Amino acid sequence: MRTGYKVALYGVALAVVFGGTWAAGAAAGPLTKPETPVTHDEHSAEPAKVPPGLSVSDNGYTLRLHENESLGFHISGPGGKPVTKFDVEHEKRLHLIVVRRDGSGFRHVHPEMTPDGMWSVPLELTEAGSYRVFADFKPTDGPKTTLGADLQVAGDYRPRHHAENRTFTVDGYEVTLDGDLDAGAASTVTIGITRDGKPVTDLQNYLGAKGHLVALRSADLAYLHVHPEQGDEVKFAVEVPTAGTYRLFLDFQHENEVRTAEFTLTTREEGGHGH
Repeated sequence: MRTGYKVALYGVALAVVFGGTWAAGAAAGPLTKPETPVTHDEHSAEPAKVPPGLSVSDNGYTLRLHENESLGFHISGPGGKPVTKFDVEHEKRLHLIVVRRDGSGFRHVHPEMTPDGMWSVPLELTEAGSYRVFADFKPTDGPKTTLGADLQVAGDYRPRHHAENRTFTVDGYEVTLDGDLDAGAASTVTIGITRDGKPVTDLQNYLGAKGHLVALRSADLAYLHVHPEQGDEVKFAVEVPTAGTYRLFLDFQHENEVRTAEFTLTTREEGGHGH
Protein backbone atom coordinates (compact mmCIF):
# COMPACT_ATOMS: atom_id res chain seq x y z
CA MET A 1 0.00 0.00 0.00
CA ARG A 2 1.21 3.50 -0.70
CA THR A 3 2.44 5.33 2.35
CA GLY A 4 0.76 8.50 3.46
CA TYR A 5 -2.87 7.44 3.38
CA LYS A 6 -4.85 8.77 6.29
CA VAL A 7 -7.29 6.62 8.18
CA ALA A 8 -10.59 8.16 9.14
CA LEU A 9 -13.13 6.34 11.27
CA TYR A 10 -16.74 7.29 10.81
CA GLY A 11 -19.52 6.63 13.32
CA VAL A 12 -23.14 5.74 13.15
CA ALA A 13 -24.20 9.01 11.51
CA LEU A 14 -23.89 7.27 8.15
CA ALA A 15 -26.92 5.18 9.05
CA VAL A 16 -29.26 8.07 8.30
CA VAL A 17 -27.97 8.72 4.79
CA PHE A 18 -30.29 6.34 2.99
CA GLY A 19 -33.50 6.52 5.00
CA GLY A 20 -35.22 5.44 8.16
CA THR A 21 -36.67 2.04 7.39
CA TRP A 22 -34.07 0.34 9.59
CA ALA A 23 -35.42 2.09 12.70
CA ALA A 24 -38.78 1.75 14.39
CA GLY A 25 -40.63 5.04 15.00
CA ALA A 26 -41.75 6.27 18.37
CA ALA A 27 -45.36 5.62 19.33
CA ALA A 28 -47.11 8.08 21.63
CA GLY A 29 -49.51 6.80 24.29
CA PRO A 30 -52.99 8.37 24.74
CA LEU A 31 -53.48 11.32 27.12
CA THR A 32 -55.42 10.49 30.27
CA LYS A 33 -56.40 14.15 30.78
CA PRO A 34 -56.57 16.85 28.10
CA GLU A 35 -54.81 19.33 30.35
CA THR A 36 -51.96 16.96 31.27
CA PRO A 37 -48.81 17.72 29.23
CA VAL A 38 -47.09 14.83 27.56
CA THR A 39 -43.61 14.19 28.89
CA HIS A 40 -40.77 12.47 27.14
CA ASP A 41 -41.14 9.43 29.37
CA GLU A 42 -44.70 8.88 28.14
CA HIS A 43 -43.39 7.97 24.69
CA SER A 44 -41.79 4.66 23.85
CA ALA A 45 -39.39 4.11 21.01
CA GLU A 46 -37.34 1.23 19.71
CA PRO A 47 -33.64 2.09 19.46
CA ALA A 48 -32.37 2.43 15.91
CA LYS A 49 -30.57 -0.65 14.64
CA VAL A 50 -27.56 0.27 12.59
CA PRO A 51 -27.20 -1.93 9.46
CA PRO A 52 -24.08 -4.14 9.28
CA GLY A 53 -20.92 -2.34 8.24
CA LEU A 54 -22.12 1.21 8.83
CA SER A 55 -20.57 1.56 12.28
CA VAL A 56 -16.99 1.29 13.48
CA SER A 57 -18.35 -0.10 16.79
CA ASP A 58 -21.11 -2.64 17.50
CA ASN A 59 -21.90 -5.32 20.08
CA GLY A 60 -19.09 -3.94 22.26
CA TYR A 61 -16.42 -4.44 19.56
CA THR A 62 -14.50 -1.74 17.66
CA LEU A 63 -12.48 -1.88 14.45
CA ARG A 64 -9.22 0.04 14.80
CA LEU A 65 -7.17 0.59 11.65
CA HIS A 66 -3.40 1.13 11.78
CA GLU A 67 -1.30 3.28 9.45
CA ASN A 68 1.45 1.11 8.03
CA GLU A 69 2.72 -0.36 4.77
CA SER A 70 0.18 -3.18 4.75
CA LEU A 71 -3.41 -2.84 5.86
CA GLY A 72 -3.22 -3.43 9.60
CA PHE A 73 -5.92 -3.38 12.25
CA HIS A 74 -7.19 -4.99 15.41
CA ILE A 75 -10.60 -5.64 16.96
CA SER A 76 -10.93 -4.30 20.47
CA GLY A 77 -13.40 -6.08 22.73
CA PRO A 78 -15.81 -4.88 25.43
CA GLY A 79 -12.88 -4.49 27.85
CA GLY A 80 -10.87 -2.41 25.39
CA LYS A 81 -8.20 -5.03 24.75
CA PRO A 82 -7.53 -6.66 21.36
CA VAL A 83 -9.62 -9.76 20.72
CA THR A 84 -7.50 -12.84 20.05
CA LYS A 85 -10.08 -15.64 19.74
CA PHE A 86 -12.39 -15.90 16.74
CA ASP A 87 -14.59 -18.70 15.45
CA VAL A 88 -13.76 -20.11 12.03
CA GLU A 89 -16.53 -19.30 9.55
CA HIS A 90 -16.27 -20.42 5.94
CA GLU A 91 -12.74 -21.64 6.60
CA LYS A 92 -11.45 -18.28 7.93
CA ARG A 93 -11.46 -16.48 11.27
CA LEU A 94 -12.09 -13.12 9.63
CA HIS A 95 -13.21 -11.92 6.20
CA LEU A 96 -12.05 -8.47 5.13
CA ILE A 97 -13.83 -6.57 2.35
CA VAL A 98 -12.36 -3.38 0.89
CA VAL A 99 -14.19 -1.25 -1.68
CA ARG A 100 -13.98 2.35 -2.79
CA ARG A 101 -17.01 4.42 -1.81
CA ASP A 102 -18.06 4.79 -5.45
CA GLY A 103 -18.47 0.99 -5.58
CA SER A 104 -15.25 0.20 -7.46
CA GLY A 105 -12.02 -1.59 -6.52
CA PHE A 106 -13.68 -4.45 -4.63
CA ARG A 107 -11.34 -6.79 -2.71
CA HIS A 108 -12.16 -9.81 -0.52
CA VAL A 109 -9.04 -10.78 1.41
CA HIS A 110 -8.08 -12.78 4.49
CA PRO A 111 -5.54 -11.19 6.84
CA GLU A 112 -3.22 -13.05 9.19
CA MET A 113 -3.37 -12.47 12.94
CA THR A 114 -0.48 -12.47 15.40
CA PRO A 115 -1.01 -14.02 18.87
CA ASP A 116 -1.59 -10.55 20.38
CA GLY A 117 -4.58 -9.88 18.10
CA MET A 118 -2.91 -7.70 15.46
CA TRP A 119 -4.13 -8.38 11.90
CA SER A 120 -2.40 -7.42 8.64
CA VAL A 121 -2.65 -8.14 4.93
CA PRO A 122 -0.59 -6.82 1.98
CA LEU A 123 -2.94 -4.61 0.00
CA GLU A 124 -1.98 -2.04 -2.61
CA LEU A 125 -4.59 0.60 -3.32
CA THR A 126 -3.37 2.48 -6.37
CA GLU A 127 -6.42 4.62 -7.15
CA ALA A 128 -7.15 7.70 -5.08
CA GLY A 129 -10.34 8.00 -3.09
CA SER A 130 -12.15 7.08 0.09
CA TYR A 131 -12.31 3.33 0.76
CA ARG A 132 -14.58 1.40 3.09
CA VAL A 133 -13.04 -1.47 5.06
CA PHE A 134 -15.43 -4.15 6.39
CA ALA A 135 -14.37 -6.69 9.00
CA ASP A 136 -16.76 -9.67 9.06
CA PHE A 137 -16.14 -11.99 12.03
CA LYS A 138 -17.54 -13.85 15.03
CA PRO A 139 -15.61 -13.60 18.31
CA THR A 140 -15.53 -16.84 20.27
CA ASP A 141 -18.52 -16.76 22.65
CA GLY A 142 -19.63 -13.49 21.03
CA PRO A 143 -22.16 -12.42 18.39
CA LYS A 144 -21.47 -12.38 14.67
CA THR A 145 -20.43 -8.82 13.86
CA THR A 146 -19.57 -6.68 10.84
CA LEU A 147 -17.72 -3.42 11.46
CA GLY A 148 -16.73 -0.75 8.97
CA ALA A 149 -14.17 2.07 8.86
CA ASP A 150 -12.87 4.41 6.17
CA LEU A 151 -9.35 5.01 4.90
CA GLN A 152 -8.20 7.65 2.46
CA VAL A 153 -5.80 7.31 -0.46
CA ALA A 154 -4.47 10.66 -1.65
CA GLY A 155 -4.38 11.66 -5.29
CA ASP A 156 -6.59 12.72 -8.16
CA TYR A 157 -9.94 11.14 -7.32
CA ARG A 158 -12.18 10.37 -10.30
CA PRO A 159 -15.44 8.75 -9.17
CA ARG A 160 -17.01 6.11 -11.39
CA HIS A 161 -20.65 5.65 -12.29
CA HIS A 162 -21.91 2.08 -12.49
CA ALA A 163 -24.75 1.51 -14.94
CA GLU A 164 -27.23 -1.23 -14.11
CA ASN A 165 -26.00 -4.59 -15.39
CA ARG A 166 -26.79 -8.29 -15.04
CA THR A 167 -23.91 -9.64 -17.12
CA PHE A 168 -20.21 -9.30 -16.39
CA THR A 169 -17.19 -10.67 -18.26
CA VAL A 170 -13.96 -11.51 -16.46
CA ASP A 171 -10.99 -13.47 -17.89
CA GLY A 172 -13.15 -14.93 -20.66
CA TYR A 173 -15.95 -16.02 -18.32
CA GLU A 174 -19.41 -14.52 -18.91
CA VAL A 175 -21.32 -14.37 -15.63
CA THR A 176 -25.06 -13.67 -15.65
CA LEU A 177 -27.34 -12.88 -12.73
CA ASP A 178 -31.04 -13.78 -13.01
CA GLY A 179 -33.65 -12.64 -10.51
CA ASP A 180 -34.86 -9.43 -8.87
CA LEU A 181 -34.21 -7.76 -5.54
CA ASP A 182 -37.29 -7.04 -3.40
CA ALA A 183 -36.91 -4.56 -0.56
CA GLY A 184 -37.56 -6.07 2.85
CA ALA A 185 -38.22 -9.57 1.52
CA ALA A 186 -36.13 -12.60 0.61
CA SER A 187 -35.32 -12.77 -3.10
CA THR A 188 -33.62 -15.55 -5.03
CA VAL A 189 -30.94 -14.73 -7.58
CA THR A 190 -29.36 -17.39 -9.77
CA ILE A 191 -25.88 -17.25 -11.26
CA GLY A 192 -24.99 -18.70 -14.65
CA ILE A 193 -21.39 -18.91 -15.89
CA THR A 194 -20.20 -19.71 -19.41
CA ARG A 195 -16.81 -19.76 -21.13
CA ASP A 196 -16.46 -19.83 -24.91
CA GLY A 197 -20.22 -20.15 -25.08
CA LYS A 198 -20.31 -23.34 -23.00
CA PRO A 199 -21.75 -23.59 -19.46
CA VAL A 200 -19.21 -23.98 -16.67
CA THR A 201 -20.53 -26.82 -14.53
CA ASP A 202 -17.44 -27.74 -12.51
CA LEU A 203 -16.97 -24.76 -10.21
CA GLN A 204 -14.66 -25.50 -7.30
CA ASN A 205 -15.56 -24.80 -3.71
CA TYR A 206 -14.07 -21.57 -2.49
CA LEU A 207 -14.04 -21.20 1.30
CA GLY A 208 -16.48 -24.08 1.55
CA ALA A 209 -19.05 -22.86 -1.00
CA LYS A 210 -19.64 -22.60 -4.75
CA GLY A 211 -19.58 -18.83 -4.48
CA HIS A 212 -19.72 -15.82 -2.17
CA LEU A 213 -21.97 -12.84 -2.79
CA VAL A 214 -21.55 -9.44 -1.14
CA ALA A 215 -24.28 -6.83 -1.61
CA LEU A 216 -23.64 -3.17 -0.79
CA ARG A 217 -26.35 -0.51 -0.76
CA SER A 218 -24.97 2.16 -3.09
CA ALA A 219 -26.14 5.14 -1.06
CA ASP A 220 -24.24 4.29 2.12
CA LEU A 221 -22.57 0.87 1.63
CA ALA A 222 -24.75 -1.03 4.09
CA TYR A 223 -23.34 -4.57 3.95
CA LEU A 224 -24.80 -8.02 3.26
CA HIS A 225 -22.73 -11.22 2.81
CA VAL A 226 -24.59 -14.35 1.67
CA HIS A 227 -23.68 -17.85 0.52
CA PRO A 228 -25.38 -20.11 -2.01
CA GLU A 229 -28.25 -22.44 -1.27
CA GLN A 230 -27.77 -26.20 -1.51
CA GLY A 231 -28.17 -27.74 -4.95
CA ASP A 232 -26.55 -27.98 -8.34
CA GLU A 233 -27.41 -24.40 -9.34
CA VAL A 234 -25.63 -21.42 -7.82
CA LYS A 235 -28.51 -19.65 -6.10
CA PHE A 236 -28.51 -17.05 -3.36
CA ALA A 237 -31.31 -15.95 -1.03
CA VAL A 238 -30.79 -12.20 -0.75
CA GLU A 239 -32.81 -9.94 1.53
CA VAL A 240 -32.05 -6.26 1.02
CA PRO A 241 -33.51 -3.92 3.65
CA THR A 242 -34.75 -0.97 1.61
CA ALA A 243 -35.56 0.10 -1.92
CA GLY A 244 -32.64 1.47 -3.91
CA THR A 245 -29.63 0.53 -5.98
CA TYR A 246 -27.18 -2.16 -4.87
CA ARG A 247 -23.73 -3.25 -5.99
CA LEU A 248 -23.29 -7.05 -5.92
CA PHE A 249 -19.93 -8.83 -6.03
CA LEU A 250 -19.65 -12.54 -6.73
CA ASP A 251 -16.46 -14.49 -5.93
CA PHE A 252 -16.18 -17.87 -7.68
CA GLN A 253 -13.37 -20.35 -8.25
CA HIS A 254 -12.60 -22.34 -11.39
CA GLU A 255 -9.38 -24.08 -12.40
CA ASN A 256 -7.81 -23.07 -9.08
CA GLU A 257 -8.25 -19.34 -9.57
CA VAL A 258 -10.71 -17.03 -7.84
CA ARG A 259 -12.41 -14.38 -9.94
CA THR A 260 -14.93 -11.66 -9.15
CA ALA A 261 -17.99 -10.62 -11.14
CA GLU A 262 -19.73 -7.30 -10.47
CA PHE A 263 -23.38 -6.36 -10.90
CA THR A 264 -25.52 -3.28 -10.27
CA LEU A 265 -29.24 -3.79 -9.58
CA THR A 266 -32.12 -1.62 -8.49
CA THR A 267 -34.86 -3.14 -6.35
CA ARG A 268 -38.02 -4.19 -8.11
CA GLU A 269 -40.98 -1.84 -7.83
CA GLU A 270 -43.91 -3.30 -5.90
CA GLY A 271 -46.09 -5.26 -8.25
CA GLY A 272 -43.70 -4.63 -11.12
CA HIS A 273 -40.46 -5.83 -12.58
CA GLY A 274 -36.84 -4.95 -11.99
CA HIS A 275 -35.36 -1.97 -13.77
